[in-house]
Amino acid sequence: MESIHLEDMMLEIFLKKKHFYPNDYKQSIYDIDFSQLKSIGIQSVMIDLDNTLIPYDLNSPTQKIIDLINYIKSLDLNVIIISNNKEKRVKRFCDAIKCAFIFSARKPLKKGFKKALRILGNPSPTSVALIGDQFMTDVFGGNRMGFYTIVVDAIKRKTEKWYTKFNRRLERKVLNRLKRTDLDFYNKLHLDEKR
Repeated sequence: MESIHLEDMMLEIFLKKKHFYPNDYKQSIYDIDFSQLKSIGIQSVMIDLDNTLIPYDLNSPTQKIIDLINYIKSLDLNVIIISNNKEKRVKRFCDAIKCAFIFSARKPLKKGFKKALRILGNPSPTSVALIGDQFMTDVFGGNRMGFYTIVVDAIKRKTEKWYTKFNRRLERKVLNRLKRTDLDFYNKLHLDEKR
């Protein structure tokens, strides 16, 4: 009971609600209209790896993922994978899709995002879309950087690490608070469908 109260206090004191407003929500990365992103001025796409592109218990990209990354690149959008996971896992995946990457990014801290921006040639943050499955790392971190944030559903929750499960508890509180304080926004993005 005490830990739940502490979580509520953390959210209220340290985190600003505006940081948890994604620009969009889609069930999966395959539901995102990348040509539409380009039409609104997006030039670069940062994509989370684990549970956004592949579940934790897979290491290699499927042909469907390879085709998606090639399609995004064909639109003249720069692509970089940004992950909190270790170098070996991220490098192996990104070598297979021929894509730049940041490992051990420590999202939501800004250092990994800034490193990714340097690799991308220092574009304006407003021209960058960040896609990920977590409010506490991807949406929160991306919004603090000024990116266009898109949250997707986690591919496979059963294989998540303990710290991600903790983040999911906080995420549920964020979603409940958004529903309570800004129902129009919550309904507009269909956040009741977020899993």
